[in-house]
Parts: sequence; C-alpha cells; structure tokens
Amino acid sequence: MISITIRQMQYFEALAEALHFGRAAEAVGVTQPALSAQVAEMEERLGCRLFDRSGKTVRMTDEARAMQPRIARILEELRELETSARRGRIAMEGRFRLGILPTIAPYLLPQALPELRQRFPALQLELREAVTDHLVEETVAGRLDAFIAATPVEGSGIVAEELFDDRFFLAVPASDAEFAAPPVPPESSVLERLMLLEEGHCLREQALAVCGAVKPTAMANYGATSLTTLMQMVAHGLGVTLVPEMAIASGAILPGVRAVPFAEPMPSRTICLAWRRNSARRAECVELVEILAAMGPKSQQNTETAQLRVSG
Repeated sequence: MISITIRQMQYFEALAEALHFGRAAEAVGVTQPALSAQVAEMEERLGCRLFDRSGKTVRMTDEARAMQPRIARILEELRELETSARRGRIAMEGRFRLGILPTIAPYLLPQALPELRQRFPALQLELREAVTDHLVEETVAGRLDAFIAATPVEGSGIVAEELFDDRFFLAVPASDAEFAAPPVPPESSVLERLMLLEEGHCLREQALAVCGAVKPTAMANYGATSLTTLMQMVAHGLGVTLVPEMAIASGAILPGVRAVPFAEPMPSRTICLAWRRNSARRAECVELVEILAAMGPKSQQNTETAQLRVSG
C-alpha cells in the first residue's frame, strides 16, 4: 500500500514550483535537509525518481510532471476543506494565492498590501504575476485562489466581479510641449508612433483598440515587457505609449514623460477580481472585491486637471 503523506505532497509542490531545494524549503518553512529527506522518502514509496538532482539545476522527471496536476488538485481540495472549517471564525487567514497582471501590480499592490495586512494579520498572501491566459489556467487548475486582471476574462467555471474603471492617457515626451495637444482624438496621427507591450499582454490589444483606424508604425518589430520600459523610451523621444490612470495616481510617471488625456469618451479598461465558480473561498473573494473596489484611481475634476507633467 502506497502511503505518501500530505506533508510530502506539500514539499513536492513547493519543489516543483521553485526547482530549487533552498527556495522550496524556505517557502514551506523547513530546513533544506528536512525537505530533501521527505522528497527522497516520497520517491522511495512511489518507486520512481521525481527530481533529477544532477548538475547545478533541479529538473522534474516525466513521472513528476505527470503527477503534478493530480497532487495540486488533492492539495487544493484539502485547503478548501480547511477554509470551509475555518469560515465564520476568522476572516481570511492562512495561505491565499493571488495572481495579478504586471500592468496592474506595481500600481495597486502598494496600496492593497498594507490594507490587507492590517485587516487580516493571519493572512499569508502569495503573489504571482502573469498574463491573463496564464492566470486563468492557474486558477482553473487550483494553483491560484483568485486573480486580478482586466475584463474580459474568459475561462470555463471562472467568475469575475468588476472592481473599478481605469482610464487611459497618452504618455508623450515632456520636452516637446507641442507633441500632442489635449484632448487627443482617436484619429490623431500621433498614434502612429504608439509603442506596444509584447504579444500576450492584454494592454497591447487595448492599445490597438484605442488607435481605431490609425495604424501604429513606430517600433513595429519591438515589444516591451513592462510599462516602465515603454515610458523610458517615451522620455527619450522614441514614441508614445498608453498609460493607465492608476499608474498616474500612484506617481509612476517617469521624469521626462507627460500624460495627456484623450478626447471624451476617454478609453478605459475595467479591472476585476476572478476566481473559480465553485471555490470554497468564494466568501473571501467577495470580501476582497469590496476592499479592492475602493482602491481605484480617483476621478479627476476635468481633463485639464487630469494632465500631469513631470519635469526631470
């Protein structure tokens, strides 16, 4: 009879994610020898090698890759069982795995993390940045409890609740006051110089939608992985890019960049929190919705006051 333990499955999960014994041990709060011994015992009980330890890197074997989703489902069911038992006694405690888009994380988390820590001191929040498709996949598989993204979110069994609207501005070089006069119309020729994030980022598709009939030609073969990189390029006069209002509100506009409003109705994206439809953590997700919904960028009095110029 095979008798692998829950602890061994937890250590397996941590090592499969980190592919590093030291980081995996730190993640589960044990010493590296203790984790290594439990993984070795698990391999012995299963009668197969799970991790290749030769060389400087740790690699999963074919047997481990085949086993990983099944172990993830088992551990997820156990976590949901514990959450159901706790509910009604202490709100939001223990491990909560939250995914988030890279184009949201730097602007929302500085406000959200201190608030969540103050409200729920027993909460162990684990964060993972990824593009929307990966966040949906990880949530459906039970490797994430919820994620923050921009609508639309498509996935079987996924529930999404809107948090707030996040308007878009056009980031232009601050050194050229005549570069783009506000408000910028959707047919403006300046959008031909729009620079985009790389394929896979939903902000790329949103930027292309803002352009309408104007076809961006600047940096056609270039795709940045972060808004910060794009704003650096804008500051040096290489083009323009789309910047969300939450980035402006958080003070993330770089020196040498000016944020100019679009003509009304201003383009925007809707930020949401999503989770699995049958998740045992639904009540906690609903509570998160209420908390995060109050953290959207503040409405501006008018488009003139919405303009920001940062000198450097």
